[in-house]
Amino acid sequence: MTSFPGSPRLARGGIVLLDPVTSRVIRVIALQYNPDTMTRTLQAQSIGDEPGDRLEALRLKGPPHETIKIEAEMDATDQLEFPRNNPTVAEFGLFPALAALETIVYPPSAQLLANDVQAQLGTIEIAPVEGPLSLFVWSRSRIVPVRLTEFTVTEEAFDTSLNPIRARVSLGMRVLTVDDLGFAHRGGNVFLLYQQQKERFAGLSVNASLGLLGINSIPGG
Repeated sequence: MTSFPGSPRLARGGIVLLDPVTSRVIRVIALQYNPDTMTRTLQAQSIGDEPGDRLEALRLKGPPHETIKIEAEMDATDQLEFPRNNPTVAEFGLFPALAALETIVYPPSAQLLANDVQAQLGTIEIAPVEGPLSLFVWSRSRIVPVRLTEFTVTEEAFDTSLNPIRARVSLGMRVLTVDDLGFAHRGGNVFLLYQQQKERFAGLSVNASLGLLGINSIPGG
């Protein structure tokens, strides 16, 4: 199906995997269809959480803990109409697309095997290798480092070989801040740009008057 001539190009959300040291793009995973909703939760990191802590009541010790949840749909039906143009989908259905997402939360099998060899050689402590940096991209204005915390796949239809051809994927992500990554880390730099973008947007918002809230002044002044 072709889009209407002259229609604007639709930007898709997705996840980009970067090498945390060189910033080389390892993989770009674009969502087939943009979710209709996205749920974000921010939990402030307050110092004065205890009642009566007067000296710390207005202090924040760091960026909030932000979580993002989306539910994406995947459907191979259209691609299966033209199997010659989509041989991978025709043979495996949605397995490759699902695996691209799922392997984000797996350490590489080569690393697991190498760790096993070191363990057999008597290595007492095996430090995990740093994995790729995951960036959740939702427009040019929202690019943020994340860690996948929840991953649920509901496979809803299958072809004759039991390959999934329609699925819903629920993703839960926690935003990684400079507290998690540090200021020198590539991801920490991306987070700072994300926060600064929020601050710029806040500066563009309309500053309401007290009268709009039904008051003329702040009491107690």
